[in-house]
Amino acid sequence: MHRESWASRLGFMLAAMGSAVGLGNIWRFSYVAGENGGGAFLVIYLLSVLIIGVPLLLTEVSIGRKAQSDVVGSYQKLAPRKPWFLVGFLGVGSAFLILGFYSVVAGWALYYLWNYLNGQFFVEPAEGYGAMFEAFTTTTYQPLLWHGLFMAITIFIVLIGVKKGIELANKIFMPVLAILLLLLAAYSLTLDGAMAGMEFLFRPDWSVLNDPSVYLAALGQAFFSLSLGVGTMMTYGSYLSSKDRLPGATVGIGLMDTLFAVVSGIVIFPAVFAFNVQPDSGPGLVFIILPDIFNQMPFGGIVGTVFFLALSLAAISSSISLLEVPVAYFIRVNSWSRRVASIFAGIIIFVLGIGASLGMGTLAGVKLIGDRNIMDTMDLIASNIFLPIGGLAMALFIGWQFKKQEAFEATDLTHSPLRHVWYFVVRFLAPVIILLIFLNSLGII
Repeated sequence: MHRESWASRLGFMLAAMGSAVGLGNIWRFSYVAGENGGGAFLVIYLLSVLIIGVPLLLTEVSIGRKAQSDVVGSYQKLAPRKPWFLVGFLGVGSAFLILGFYSVVAGWALYYLWNYLNGQFFVEPAEGYGAMFEAFTTTTYQPLLWHGLFMAITIFIVLIGVKKGIELANKIFMPVLAILLLLLAAYSLTLDGAMAGMEFLFRPDWSVLNDPSVYLAALGQAFFSLSLGVGTMMTYGSYLSSKDRLPGATVGIGLMDTLFAVVSGIVIFPAVFAFNVQPDSGPGLVFIILPDIFNQMPFGGIVGTVFFLALSLAAISSSISLLEVPVAYFIRVNSWSRRVASIFAGIIIFVLGIGASLGMGTLAGVKLIGDRNIMDTMDLIASNIFLPIGGLAMALFIGWQFKKQEAFEATDLTHSPLRHVWYFVVRFLAPVIILLIFLNSLGII
């Protein structure tokens, strides 16, 4: 069967950037940075991306490019008759679980966008944004309609193909997203009191580094923000040819992903401080607190519209990469057409999302691991267990399964002066750090 490929190296970089830039950069980065002291967290996060994130990103993409296969097939092809391929199944499972709840949250973003577009959220609902958000997320059918719409958009883009679907969508989405965020950041900086937010984000309070959890939070955010361990980057890498050089591309992806997160912080924290809101307001920051802030701003309705358009575009660019992981697997294993594989995988994810959504309301009484609801349990299993194991296995695979020279050749680092630094990071440092993140996420340390 003919294997698809990217039309250009730039197309790959934009698609990979789209995979990395998602709700994690805008929604998760802001509240995690807020909860962990702002500036000092940002410094550790940036170091984590450069020292750990980029080397692992290069590792994952290189495995896919060398094997020219999906996340399961890559391990089977490069290490036949060895159990490494089992980690690939964790990647497929992670993609199902993550997109299962991610698409529900992304559906909320679409709901907010629609209500800003039709003017409903230009003024605060009578019951307030918090009560409105709770009422919406706990109803049975309405969140499922938006979850279904989001999945339909994702499925449509993926089933068109790598070049005409995924690559073309990201060539449009990523520049538009960048422009929207820069416009929002520029506006946010004009608000009275905005400089307090900039100081929080860029003037480190080093005393917070006495808390080891800040380091682990920064490492975890860097790891998850770059989409490492799921198999998205391995799958995207498999559509590259041997002529495409990897080191420069992966450094560019890592830096741009980080830049998007920082710009998102510049959008959010000046606004948060301008209206005397606590920066450590948690996951509700985007869906409850920001709409309330927009309501108090000049041109707040327009700002809210632009913000939730940016959030929705970021969510779609990530979701198509997550869906591509099982789709690529089903195409290879079952010899299905891309259309059939996309619809089949999409339906499974939609069904998983039904459980995640109803767990906020109708099935709120269903408690699973550690008294968590369905959505939080899916997040825990995928993000805190499957992803770290996938990332650890990936590092061990190229660091210990490959011979040293073979690893350099796979990553295009044969003549790089930094090749031995990369090899040390992947072979020794990254596995230790991933293990620490893993044990911390499970509450063991």
